[in-house]
Amino acid sequence: MQPPFRRHVLYLPGFDPIPPRRYRELYRREGADQARISGHRLRITKAQAEGFAWAVHGRVEGRDTATVIEVAVWSDIVQASMRRGIAGTYLQMVRTAWTYIATGTLWRLMRLRRGPVIAALYPIAVLLAQLALAVLAGALAAWLVGGWPGLALGAAAAWAVLVAGRRLDGRLFAYYLMHDYAFTAADRGAYPPALEARLTAFRARLDAILDDGPDEVLVVGHSSGAYLAVSLLADLLRARQAPGPALSLLTLGQVVPMAAFLPDATRLRDDLAWLSRSDRLFWLDVTAPGDACCFALCDPVAVCGLGGAEQRGPLVLSAAYSHTLSPERLAALRNRWFRLHFQYLCAFDRPGDYDYFAITAGPRTLAQRFAGRAPSPARITRPVGAR
Repeated sequence: MQPPFRRHVLYLPGFDPIPPRRYRELYRREGADQARISGHRLRITKAQAEGFAWAVHGRVEGRDTATVIEVAVWSDIVQASMRRGIAGTYLQMVRTAWTYIATGTLWRLMRLRRGPVIAALYPIAVLLAQLALAVLAGALAAWLVGGWPGLALGAAAAWAVLVAGRRLDGRLFAYYLMHDYAFTAADRGAYPPALEARLTAFRARLDAILDDGPDEVLVVGHSSGAYLAVSLLADLLRARQAPGPALSLLTLGQVVPMAAFLPDATRLRDDLAWLSRSDRLFWLDVTAPGDACCFALCDPVAVCGLGGAEQRGPLVLSAAYSHTLSPERLAALRNRWFRLHFQYLCAFDRPGDYDYFAITAGPRTLAQRFAGRAPSPARITRPVGAR
């Protein structure tokens, strides 16, 4: 009897302040849907692992599988970076906008994909609109009352509008997105010390996972977690010479240019160039034009001006929402930017080659599953980020 295929997944989230249990519950819920649609059998249990993890016992494509999915937690760093009040967030907005404009990064990003640039400008537009409304409310209150009492009432009215806008951010996400872009731009693309220290810890954990000897070690990076995964694996492979299990990298909904185009992102650009030439892992990059929050079908190496004859990866493919999601599902997701940005981790009711649950709980490595596949014909490789 063939033994179960063993895999260990290390998942790097994007800029997300929510604790990692949300990813377990998302996997449990969406995995059940995908199992029903695709005929998988998936059972979720607790996992014996150092960090936050869960086990997936599967019967996929005719073979038993045993997967541990572990979250590389950096939500505490995200939370710390978001502890700014209203005034602090507006100051962040000015600094971040200046960084992207003054360095020419914004114009290069606009030449690449306008969707994610519009998404980046959205929090600025919302915050400026709230500020204008606050000024208008304050001026009206001051004019109606007049004198010093009017000025005091006007200031109070203006502040009340700003506070109301902050409290509505659970629906508007303007503050959240502003903190996200500000975190990336704070050091002009360099990783802050706290994040470098966390990457070092992730590398030690990944070394231990490789030494445990599963059939495949799969690193998954979503959104801004994609470029963290690149740096993590570049660091690991530079330092680790011993052979080990099949090593795979899956980047989903990546926003690499938002960081790599910044002037001080030298470390990230070096990691991209080095990893793209390595023959010691298989790298698949999946995005979708329907996801306005990512740089869809942009080769994250080539667009940074780092491609060339020696580039081996990534294989750039589209999740093709217009084909892999039914019209009814697409209609239900229309204008839900964040939900579409997380669709890579969810069930597809018309699944194609990309099936997150077959990839993470199936019996083939990422290289085996996508062997011989050509990149998407709409892939973008022009070196917009070259300086």
